[in-house]
Amino acid sequence: MSYPAFVGVPFLIRGDREAVKFALCIGKLNAITGGEISRSRHGSILEAILSPWESILPPMSKIRLSPSRVNDFSNCPQLYKYRAIDQLPEAISLDAERGTLVHSVLENLFDSPIPQRTVQTAREILPLRWSDQLEANPELASMVSDSKEWLDRASALLDSYFSLEEPNAFEPTHRELHLELDLSEEIYLHGYVDRLDVADTGEVRIVDYKTGKAPKPGWEEKALFQLRVYALIYWRNYGVVPRLLQLIYLGSAQLLRNSPTESDLVSTEKTLLRIGDEIATAMRNDKWAPKPSRLCDWCSFKGICPAFND
Repeated sequence: MSYPAFVGVPFLIRGDREAVKFALCIGKLNAITGGEISRSRHGSILEAILSPWESILPPMSKIRLSPSRVNDFSNCPQLYKYRAIDQLPEAISLDAERGTLVHSVLENLFDSPIPQRTVQTAREILPLRWSDQLEANPELASMVSDSKEWLDRASALLDSYFSLEEPNAFEPTHRELHLELDLSEEIYLHGYVDRLDVADTGEVRIVDYKTGKAPKPGWEEKALFQLRVYALIYWRNYGVVPRLLQLIYLGSAQLLRNSPTESDLVSTEKTLLRIGDEIATAMRNDKWAPKPSRLCDWCSFKGICPAFND
């Protein structure tokens, strides 16, 4: 089956040492518009203005699931309990804070007129967003000993972004979009999408920025699960299977792309329902079995985890 709307637009993908042309058929997705086709097929998501409380608060009786919470429970039910049930505070992660900084710059970049969406503009935005971040989290000042090195590393990640996309070649439809779905009577599913693009023809591209490195061979499916959750929510709400899922790995200047099928999304839905049932069982029995692994060395709760403490 051919997709004439997606023909002939080259993308530049850079690995560690070489650049190659990657002719993926996604041309129309770089010509995002508010045209009639997009509005007729996606009107509710393009036009609706919801109460903030309606959009983020599920009924209290429901299990609240997101890709990150699914990942927590899959990695370690005890970690899920500490984060989702007990809501214990965690130590600040500089890697996470750097990711927040770069995400905020990329979001603000698209506020600029198209001709000004350049790497220079991004570099000018960077110290402003960092100042905002320090104001919101003053403790970061003592954790970041070398501000210049910190900003240089963030700037290098922004440079990687411009090697992978041309932000002055398209207009994004949504940024930081909240998607939500009542997956069942017991499960509320939601997530925040870094960027969602809708083309004239109705095709949808879901994009997520990652400041780390691309997964090693064999781990791509795990990495794509997050975007498949977003694609499932979009499909169930609007009847459109997103045409393209795209992870942008700034740490290694690589792209990971996938075109999901209905079968893929149904499989994702079954996984989510199974995990939701497992969480419900753990809640009823108040049993949260820890799963010790290499990830424990980075866990804020290792000091109180029963796997390491009598």
